[in-house]
Amino acid sequence: MEGAQDLNTQLSTGNVKTERIAIIIIILFHAVGTVGFNLSGFDAKFLNLVPWHLLLMAGVIICSHNRPDAKFGLFALLLFTLGFVAELIGVHTGWLFGSYKYGETLGVKLFGVPLMIGINWFLLIYATGVLTQRSRIKNIYVRIFVGALVLVLLDILIEPVAIHFDYWHWAGNTIPIKNYVCWFAVSALMLFIFEKFKFPPQSKAGPALLAMEFVFFMILGLLN
Repeated sequence: MEGAQDLNTQLSTGNVKTERIAIIIIILFHAVGTVGFNLSGFDAKFLNLVPWHLLLMAGVIICSHNRPDAKFGLFALLLFTLGFVAELIGVHTGWLFGSYKYGETLGVKLFGVPLMIGINWFLLIYATGVLTQRSRIKNIYVRIFVGALVLVLLDILIEPVAIHFDYWHWAGNTIPIKNYVCWFAVSALMLFIFEKFKFPPQSKAGPALLAMEFVFFMILGLLN
């Protein structure tokens, strides 16, 4: 029994260390990115690093996940696919989000949609899902509603920055209300999927990532 308790203590200590390292990396790289995006002459170089930043954040989140297994891998793949397909529909039909097209900042595209946008959807949904999971909200549907609303608020901050830095562009340079409605709907669907996977309690790395996204885009929005 003592051996089992010692093992549990070691695992718990390891999880705490992993969580701390993940949060430090998340804060550090968002801080560096915030400065870099606002340094004249360096902003273009930092824009080229955006896809790598997203990949790094995905790696950090995956490593900090409590009990990563095949189920978590399936979840990540499913969220990546759903996010990419939603954007594919949006770009080519306008049925979702509205009429828009992607610029060059998010990197390599497939059928006009950056592959990194699927990674981005996975990160945002996971981070928000863990945040609501750690909250005191007991009702699954209330958690989904609150989570989707949080992501819409984040998108309101993201949009002007994304346009300015060539993430994507809207037809007529106007962001339609439809975009926010669809963001809420797609987010709610993906958060429902997150809930159905019933992950064990997760670390603060996800919520930390979400918080830094808010800070990052808020500062960039004020300065550009």
